[in-house]
Amino acid sequence: MRPPEFKLNNPPEDLISAVKFGPKSNQYMAASSWDGTLRFYDVPANQLRQKFVQDAPLLDCAFMDIVHVVSGSLDNQLRLFDVNTQAESIIGAHEEPIKCLEHAEYVNGILTGSWDNTVKLWDMREKRCLGTFEQNNGKVYSMSVIDEKIVVATSDRKVLIWDLRKMDSYIMKRESSLKYQTRCIRLFPNKEGYVMSSIEGRVAVEYLDHDPEVQRRKFAFKCHRNREQNIEQIYPVNALSFHNVYQTFATGGSDGIVNIWDGFNKKRLCQFQEYDTSISTLNFSSDGSALAIGCSYLDQLPETPATVPHPAIYIRYPTDQETKQK
Repeated sequence: MRPPEFKLNNPPEDLISAVKFGPKSNQYMAASSWDGTLRFYDVPANQLRQKFVQDAPLLDCAFMDIVHVVSGSLDNQLRLFDVNTQAESIIGAHEEPIKCLEHAEYVNGILTGSWDNTVKLWDMREKRCLGTFEQNNGKVYSMSVIDEKIVVATSDRKVLIWDLRKMDSYIMKRESSLKYQTRCIRLFPNKEGYVMSSIEGRVAVEYLDHDPEVQRRKFAFKCHRNREQNIEQIYPVNALSFHNVYQTFATGGSDGIVNIWDGFNKKRLCQFQEYDTSISTLNFSSDGSALAIGCSYLDQLPETPATVPHPAIYIRYPTDQETKQK
């Protein structure tokens, strides 16, 4: 019997910027970190299979396919790693650090979003940039892609929606409905809308269709807050990940809590026990059978704890009770 949750051996030594399961896999997982490492794990075996080391902090990673992983870093470079041969190559660069990466299966390319206010599309086989797309003068903070659809959340609280079939300009520009800085954005698996989170303990559920009927369904809610002696502590919501099968989603906050929500019925399905530090990143496997939880201290608490907990990655096998709409 496998345990419902366990801690991965050999986690990164510094802030965990991303955990990502391989395509159609709950066996292989990659993690990027500020310690400059890209780690590749065999999850059921609880084994670190490969570790690639760079001089600069890695801000994100993504799988190209099950044996090729890409990373974006503070030194502006996009790198490709081959897990089998241990080969590493630099594919190209932005003018500023690469904050986020997504595999665009639709065009079999990699999308990179940077603090230089652009998104670039890369052909990994030819090792070249296929296009640079201005994001309306906003640094790219978070990005999500499913099929032809891309949503980009920027530093000026804008959300730009793009279509990979015609990238001459974005197809929609939205103002964030959250007053504070965006932390994370994720498209619904059915592509009808997106969920975004902010540094001020809030999450918004938005729909793309302009039809007033559809727009009436949008809402925002407070979460990752707690009240002690009448003082409300409000925490950033750093991470979001969708369960592709049930279309429910997980949120992770600097309060060390993971919640799972049913966005269609506007309710919380469950809350996991408190972890010993901030949740910096979350990722459901493609079939929703496993959830990777990256815990690392983010320097966001009013006072620094006496001992900062070591970064950790937990793998949880959630039950239908926890993830399925009731």
